[in-house]
Formats: sequence, structure tokens, C-alpha cells
Amino acid sequence: MKKVLFLLTVLCGISISSFAQSSSESGKFSIGVEAGLPVGKVKDYSNFAIGGSLKYDHPIATGTFVTLSAGYNKFLSNDDAKTIDYKLYAIPVKVGLRYFLAENFYGEAQLGAAFVNESVGGISGNTTTFAYSPGVGYNFGGGVDLGVRYEGWSKSGTTVSQVAARLAYSF
Repeated sequence: MKKVLFLLTVLCGISISSFAQSSSESGKFSIGVEAGLPVGKVKDYSNFAIGGSLKYDHPIATGTFVTLSAGYNKFLSNDDAKTIDYKLYAIPVKVGLRYFLAENFYGEAQLGAAFVNESVGGISGNTTTFAYSPGVGYNFGGGVDLGVRYEGWSKSGTTVSQVAARLAYSF
């Protein structure tokens, strides 16, 4: 956990120093709704994840942004899991880079921590995990953005993961 916190501190320091060097373009906030399909072991307990997130994108160079995000995800129990009262909630907090590969198409990678509460499954109880999420997206203009990513939360060799989509509005 100390390594994750150290990594987040270093990335935040780099992003703060790069803010001073950014262009005249200003940063933007976005709020989004998220939907995910669980993969791996968690798929035995859940068929769908739902959540929301708040993200800030700050330009550091032409077509390149530092991203800071925080969200909330709830994995919904599938029919089999309802008999064992499965519950999984997570609050991922991540920092990353977004790079526009074409005019409106981008690639993004984020690292951080996820604060997880699970009552059954691979990660038990309340714990903090290492979070990572590579993805791609498209900015439709007018503040509308759609992204797709793989997201994993790992600790002690166990990973909870999903393939998720985020529909967001920037302001």
C-alpha cells in the first residue's frame, strides 16, 4: 500500500508541475454514468456493475491531458449470488494520462487505489487495492464523451475486474 501511495504522490507532483507549463487551454470537469461487465472470478457473483464518476482533465501539451478521477461502483448480485447475499462496492481514485490519437479519438491509462467493501469473493472485508484502467474513447463535441476501458483492482494476487463504459458530460 505504501508503494501505491508513493506512486500517487509522485504522479500528483508531476501533474502539478506540468500545470504551470500548460497551454492557454483550460482544464475541464466531467461527470459520468458507468456500466460494466464483470470478468474473472467476480463474474461468478455478479453479471453487471453500475456507478458514476467525476473526472478532471488538465492539458499539459497539445492533445495530452493529465486526468484525476474518483467514482463509485456497485456490482449487482446475479441470481445465484442472491442466496449468499453477495455485496461488492468500490470507490476508485485514479490519476492518469489521456492522449488524443486523432481529432476526437483518444487513448487513456490510469493508476491509483480502489477502496473496496466486499462481503463474499476473492477480496474480503474492507480493503484498499491497486487500481489500473487502460482504455479508449471518443469525444463527440458539445461536452459529450464515451469511453470504454478494462479496469482491475488487485491485492495479494487476487483481482476484481470489469470491462466498463463511461458516458460523460464535460463542463
